[in-house]
Order: sequence, then structure tokens, then C-alpha cells
Amino acid sequence: MLRIGTILLAFVASASPALAQSAGISIPEPTDGALFAMGVVGLIVGRHIAKRRG
Repeated sequence: MLRIGTILLAFVASASPALAQSAGISIPEPTDGALFAMGVVGLIVGRHIAKRRG
């Protein structure tokens, strides 16, 4: 049973994109705070535009 668990763990670890190494340029993902801030700014801008249109 230990052998199957080890094989399964190795398979999951090798399939994980976080652990995969690529030869290309890595692009960092935005943090949760940045995504939240962009959403709030989008809502504010959207409301401002809607008020201007009447």
C-alpha cells in the first residue's frame, strides 16, 4: 500500500503546474489583493460612467 501512495504522490507532484519548470519566461501571477483592487477600481469607474450618462 505504501508503494501505491508513493507512486500516486510522485504523479501528482509531477503533474502540478506549480512544480513544473519551463524553459520560457515565467510570468508572475497577480496576488489576491491586486485582483481585488482592480475589481473595486472597475466598479468605481463603471458607476462614474453610468452617472455621467444619466
